[in-house]
Amino acid sequence: MNRTILALAAVSGLALAAPLAAQHAGHATKAGAGAVDEAHIKDTAHFMKEHGAQLSAAINHPSRATDKARDAFRHPAETLAFFHVGPEMKVGEYAPGGEWYSRLLGHYLGGEGQLVGLYANPLTATSDPARQQKMRDTAAGYAKDVATATGLPAEKFSAITMDQIEAHKGTFDRIMVMRAMHNMLRGGTADSEFAAMRALLKDDGLIGIEQHRAKADAPWSYANGTKGYLREKDVIDFMRVMGFELVGKSEINANPRDTADHKEGVWEMPPVLATKREDLKGLGESDRMTLLFKKAK
Repeated sequence: MNRTILALAAVSGLALAAPLAAQHAGHATKAGAGAVDEAHIKDTAHFMKEHGAQLSAAINHPSRATDKARDAFRHPAETLAFFHVGPEMKVGEYAPGGEWYSRLLGHYLGGEGQLVGLYANPLTATSDPARQQKMRDTAAGYAKDVATATGLPAEKFSAITMDQIEAHKGTFDRIMVMRAMHNMLRGGTADSEFAAMRALLKDDGLIGIEQHRAKADAPWSYANGTKGYLREKDVIDFMRVMGFELVGKSEINANPRDTADHKEGVWEMPPVLATKREDLKGLGESDRMTLLFKKAK
């Protein structure tokens, strides 16, 4: 059993100090506070007043015509506002994958900010040199991909693998981990990857996580990452072990129509529809937690 699974297993039975309050207008509560975090809600409203026009321009850019179909399920404006991602910030997107968020962030940050793709450490991800090189090649092509999608110069964007963080420590305002945490758990690299992300953040930096959400009473065998779904409490507890404190949580990306108990995991849900189940079509995408963390002192 690897260190990640041990850490999660150790904390999975622990309760938070106090229950989280009901969500207020889909937005945040503070960990263990037992009351709505009004300060964060007001900050988010202020953020939208200050940056809403730039965010709207990025979301509605003509180049996103195809991507916009998923906005209804991914709520990018609300999510980026909740994470307090400002257009002038240095932002890392972990495991960009299909680069859906990268194309949006490219427009939003391509003026005064910096967008950096954060790719897994090839040395811990695999022992196969060919696969390691492929991972490095993918990272090397990231800037060009985002430039092609946005029409902005490739010099505006960059990427690193997580074994290349030394020169970047303490320089990131935000890091976003979008529906990727289960892959780290499956690969046994979550502890080392989040340790690297913590090192990359400024002292006042924040890390936002959006993740497929298992039911609170889902068995560990289902919620260990192999099905794509994780229990929200496990994620919060794991992040505490990794040196993070929960700032707030949001129901922005919740989908109560997802029963989150599919035999083949989250990939049965749209848009993948791996098993072609008719009863899952039209339900939207998976139920997701949206969590915001800061570095614990």
